[in-house]
Amino acid sequence: MVRQHRENRSAFCRVRCPDCENEQVIFEKASTVVDCAVCGHVLAEPTGGKAAIKAEIKAKLQ
Repeated sequence: MVRQHRENRSAFCRVRCPDCENEQVIFEKASTVVDCAVCGHVLAEPTGGKAAIKAEIKAKLQ
């Protein structure tokens, strides 16, 4: 049996809301619209692959 080394192709991101500066963790391949938990601003929109992130990315989490 051949074992393949597969790298994790997706990650979580810590983002900062541009309106209220709340930081929260979102999935970079989100399949639904992600809103800020505090003010409701749209942080990410699905595109079929990686989400279109509309907030400042502070860090990528593995």
